[in-house]
Amino acid sequence: MAHLPAYPTTMTELHALRDAYRRDKAALLAAMQSTGASARGIRALLRKLSTLAGDLLQTLWQRARLPDEMALVAVGGFGRGQLFPCSDVDVLLLLPDAVVPELHSRLEGFIGSCWDAGLEIGSSVRTVAECLAESAGDVTVQTSLLESRLLCGSAALFGQFQHQYRVQMNPAAFVLAKTLEMRQRHTKYENTPYALEPNCKESPGGLRDLQMILWVAQAAGLGSHWKALAANGIATAFELRQIEHNEALLCLIRARLHAAAGRREDRLVFDLQTAVAESFGYRSQAPDGTRLPMRASETLMRRYYWAAKAVSQLNQILLLNIEERLSPSTHAPRPMNARFFEKAGRIEVAGDDLYTRDPHAILETFLLYQTTPGLGDLSARTLRALYNARSVMDSAFRRDPVNRSAFMRILQQPSGITHAMRLMNQTSVLGRYLWPFRRIVGQMQHDLFHVYTVDQHILMVLRNVRRFFIAEHAHEYPFCSQLAGDWDKPWVLYVAALFHDIGKGRGGDHSQIGAAEVRRFCHQHGVHRDDARRIEFLVREHLTMSTVAQKQDLSDPDVIAAFAHRMGDERNLTALYLLTVADIRGTSPKVWNAWKGKLLEDLYRATLRALGGRVPDAATEIEARKREALVLLALDAQPFDAHKALWATLGVSYFMRHDAADIAWHARHLSRHVGAAKPVVRARPSLAGDGLQAMVYTADQADLFARICSYFDRAGFSILDARVHTASNGYALDTFQVVASSQPGHYRELTQMVESDLTRLIEAGGPLSEPARKRVSRRVKSFPVAPRVGLQPDEKAQRWLLTISASDRAGLLYLVARVLAQHRLSVQLAKVSTLGERVEDSFLIQGPELQNNARRIQIETELLRALSDEESVHEPSAAGGA
Repeated sequence: MAHLPAYPTTMTELHALRDAYRRDKAALLAAMQSTGASARGIRALLRKLSTLAGDLLQTLWQRARLPDEMALVAVGGFGRGQLFPCSDVDVLLLLPDAVVPELHSRLEGFIGSCWDAGLEIGSSVRTVAECLAESAGDVTVQTSLLESRLLCGSAALFGQFQHQYRVQMNPAAFVLAKTLEMRQRHTKYENTPYALEPNCKESPGGLRDLQMILWVAQAAGLGSHWKALAANGIATAFELRQIEHNEALLCLIRARLHAAAGRREDRLVFDLQTAVAESFGYRSQAPDGTRLPMRASETLMRRYYWAAKAVSQLNQILLLNIEERLSPSTHAPRPMNARFFEKAGRIEVAGDDLYTRDPHAILETFLLYQTTPGLGDLSARTLRALYNARSVMDSAFRRDPVNRSAFMRILQQPSGITHAMRLMNQTSVLGRYLWPFRRIVGQMQHDLFHVYTVDQHILMVLRNVRRFFIAEHAHEYPFCSQLAGDWDKPWVLYVAALFHDIGKGRGGDHSQIGAAEVRRFCHQHGVHRDDARRIEFLVREHLTMSTVAQKQDLSDPDVIAAFAHRMGDERNLTALYLLTVADIRGTSPKVWNAWKGKLLEDLYRATLRALGGRVPDAATEIEARKREALVLLALDAQPFDAHKALWATLGVSYFMRHDAADIAWHARHLSRHVGAAKPVVRARPSLAGDGLQAMVYTADQADLFARICSYFDRAGFSILDARVHTASNGYALDTFQVVASSQPGHYRELTQMVESDLTRLIEAGGPLSEPARKRVSRRVKSFPVAPRVGLQPDEKAQRWLLTISASDRAGLLYLVARVLAQHRLSVQLAKVSTLGERVEDSFLIQGPELQNNARRIQIETELLRALSDEESVHEPSAAGGA
């Protein structure tokens, strides 16, 4: 190799090239805003962006005067001529085997000039031998080189590289490696295209799944573009149109996402969804300012989810076809009946036109899938036949009595319900047959509560209900499994699960809409009147039990009596309990906790006693709890009369609001401290299973509840429940259920910390501390909940029920407690319900100011200001204050 001449390009020249590149790129991006989601339009744009970057690279290469024996090669997405606005420009600097020493510094200069000229390049410098060695050990490198394209330099060297790369390629091994890689990628994204912030490139159903098809097809010699795959029989003409349409939409979304973010951002994060949606012309409001049925972001995301679902289906069909072409199955098809074969553990149609000739076979496919042991999936041929037969599933198909009977048989099978329904949804059969379900496919839920789209949430709830009836899962929720074991018609619960949220997204009460839809379904499918009434009841009331358990005072006999009257009978109660547990568990992993489970179970058991004809009687219940508590105290060898001094100061409300285990715990630690001068604070692992239970016994003070809340706020605890009681001797006995954001494996250090630090805080007194300012989550910023405050008297007009709904943030309960303290309001009961990033809190409060209408309005106003105005945390606390 000859001696290298000096590098000639100046910074002034580089800056001029950079300015021209940015100007031309900006013009292309401006034109993109008017580009429709057509294959031709978006492909042309990405190709122009690629060409623009390629031209600049060639100019820089020529100015660098690198050796003629070298080659500059575009790889990855840049190699296939698809460059997104903020993607890296991936290049390979291909070297001959022999290089002069000073070449390395010249290469560094060239790469630096690329950055100075405005190109964000990803570069590698290798010889042909190094390329082959790297690709042999790394399938990612091998994939990147698969789409290599010569930009400038030695065509002979590039030809040598391509020839040796093709010789080394093992198509079967490549397909296997890419399949495993895809599975790992899908697992990373929870195996669903329906994440609320999907990665439009990497998530299941994203662009990477389409690229995966082309990669393995190219490696197998079946073509490097869609028309070639169709020509080789891998894709049908219909599938080709579907692929091109959905690829164009995903490409346009990704390109506009880059433009909206101003950086390489492939996640449709909440912060950017509205901006991208508006770039498509979607609006949340009509021109007259009225609210449209769907947000702009919801419209965009539904369109994205439908495209991702289609890509997932097509990816599965085409990959199975390529695998079959590379490694033809040696398994002989085994007839299952006249219409289906079993082939290598998959259901295969007897003819490609089976479903168009005999539409009844569509639902029969899933019935066979359920009832035939050993079947793992549908074959590529069957999946393709279903995909191409969607137009057959019309209104006549849905009205057909044979199909209605088949669908009910699927629901009533003893096993395979969850897998069958999921497969029906993946293949679009469920939404085509159950038309109301089709309306909620890909429907987002902007309530900061659910983390799944409505259809995925429904199928998750169905799965949860089904697991109650499977012995292998009895350890998860033993009480639910016990109740399910006595239930003779599981399918009643399955239908209720399918319909409980099916009315979402239509406006109005989705429970009532769902009840009307399921009533129609039951009539059309010949469901017995008693079963139909129960299913409709479950759908209409599916939110009732969680609302009562988490917001009302379960120690109040009137609450239990009213709820029992609403349930009607034990079977309705049991079914609703099972559906409620499954529903809460199917919203978000963060929503369920053991304390909510305990509240629901307590409500169930209390209501069951009431439905059994036992009239709730406070005196009888209190005596039973006292007896049970005495037994627990005796087991701890407590003196026989030790509890009497404490119990003599505690009223009826205390014994009604605490179970026997809590009463015994209080007596064990407080019997020797009745009327003590120093506060007594004790903590223990919660009997409910999550977090800690803490009790505080001290002389009552006006702002005690707020002071305790301030401690838990500062210490990083979330309060799930608070039960406040003032004894007849003027002492407060307050019990809190709390969870820490990060809990150790054992609780000894945590309990000691709470006991010592909280005691010191109460003893210190003084003005209330300022609430800690902490960052609000991205989801709360993107979808803020308008705070709501309700203040209503109870039936006896002695206590008031304060309800609060707001976006969750650290210290929120303390903000509320400070306002109540300023108005000298005592809190008797607090229930804190965190639903994802939304809270629904309720408090039973008392105080003279509640009897004055103007004062009540002032209290509500201050609470709303505290919940909505971030600056309220800087307001000074009232001097003294209740």
